[in-house]
Amino acid sequence: MKRLLTLLALFGALSFSVAPAIAQDKPAAQAPAAAAPAAAPAAVPATATAAPAPTPNKGDTAWMLTSTALVLLMSVPALALFYGGMVRSKNMLSMLMQVFVTFSLIVVLWCIYGYSLAFTEGNAYFGGFDRLFLNGTFDAMKGEFAMGATFSKGTPMYELVFVAFQATFAAITCCLILGAVAERMKFSAVLIFMVLWFTFSYAPIAHMVWFWMGPDAYTDPKLVEALNAKAGLLWQWGALDFAGGTVVHINAGVAGLVGAYMVGKRIGYGKEAMSPHNLTMTMIGAAMLWFGWFGFNAGSALEANGAAALAFMNTFLATACAVLSWMFAEWMFKGKPSMLGAASGAVAGLVAITPAAGNVGIAGAFAIGLIVGPLCLWGVNGLKKMLGADDALDVFGVHAVGGIFGALMTGIFNSQSLGGPGLVTDWVTAKVGSNPILDQLWIQAQAVGVTVIWTAVVAFIAFKIADIIVGLRVTEESEREGLDITEHGESAYHM
Repeated sequence: MKRLLTLLALFGALSFSVAPAIAQDKPAAQAPAAAAPAAAPAAVPATATAAPAPTPNKGDTAWMLTSTALVLLMSVPALALFYGGMVRSKNMLSMLMQVFVTFSLIVVLWCIYGYSLAFTEGNAYFGGFDRLFLNGTFDAMKGEFAMGATFSKGTPMYELVFVAFQATFAAITCCLILGAVAERMKFSAVLIFMVLWFTFSYAPIAHMVWFWMGPDAYTDPKLVEALNAKAGLLWQWGALDFAGGTVVHINAGVAGLVGAYMVGKRIGYGKEAMSPHNLTMTMIGAAMLWFGWFGFNAGSALEANGAAALAFMNTFLATACAVLSWMFAEWMFKGKPSMLGAASGAVAGLVAITPAAGNVGIAGAFAIGLIVGPLCLWGVNGLKKMLGADDALDVFGVHAVGGIFGALMTGIFNSQSLGGPGLVTDWVTAKVGSNPILDQLWIQAQAVGVTVIWTAVVAFIAFKIADIIVGLRVTEESEREGLDITEHGESAYHM
């Protein structure tokens, strides 16, 4: 007990010493304007009053807090149950543990440095260090909250709400990778890999796709070029990714495939039955993913407005279409429609509509949902055999294939001529228009290419480092016995 109290005291002392140091390290040029010397008051009529600064809308704030909780539900428990039901019973607890702990690890890293690297001004690839430990998001002495931008002028949001919302995105992206290396990777290696991959793949890709200076900065046409130059690389190119086709699904799917190659195939793969042990849990997980995904996609509008409504409806529709198209394709080619196929179709539809959710119209949602079902069915069967990797839970076949398809279709169906909402062509006036379809499609293809190459290289290096430090794979004896017992000393079931 004395040792515990001593450790707690040391931790508290360290915390109090670190916070002021971080605050002092912030450049003076970035100090709040209120700290500057006050100028002599100008002579103004007594009736004149300064316009109050815009404040966050309470409805928007409530919606974003709800969306954040919905994305949390997507990971814990939805993804954990979806993945857990598909592994063998001796690895059920291991799968739950990996998802649960990875999610927690990434949330902590996000608040320490991940958010700062992804969403502060730096260069075209990485942000800076202004928000280390979330410094500057809340002034305890003044009781003031920092504001962040939305997609509408004069409509701020509490930055802490945005931090929390994006934390769930980072965490679930890392959790998705786990399905590709399920049932044979060391828990310690999982954690080492996640720290490295999150730092050098997720954070920079998020910065490249989503960081920009916000609509309120665009006040004069003369400023546009300089403001655009401060944004992330893919944002500068004009790539559209409403809720994470590149940042989340392609990013995680390609990393998963690299991991499947590097960790190697499960013992008995292709020779022994490795059927899902509990499809009931998988179906429950898929249903909860669908439910939570409304926060993921509609929440990415950052406001409770028409864009959120469109993203909500597109998520609803495309997913239902994908369930049916996967099921009927499977029924046609395999003779029977399966519950696993229907659940996988739902996830494929959710993945494909993610980059397009608020960027396409209803016609686009129909097309994306109906096509992605058979496409991902091929991805987890024909393409998987061609690649020759043991992607245990089909992370690449669903998330990378579906994400690439959705990103490309966004470039087509964003066009107003095809019922899409178009895009903002002038942030100074907030004018909306459409790029030529082939031009936007080419931009989307380039964004996909950058994401694939970047995450593949980082994943390879991260897996290699983890292998050098602790080794990637459990022993053959441990794998045969199951990771529940050998890695965690527990069992999911007691028969």
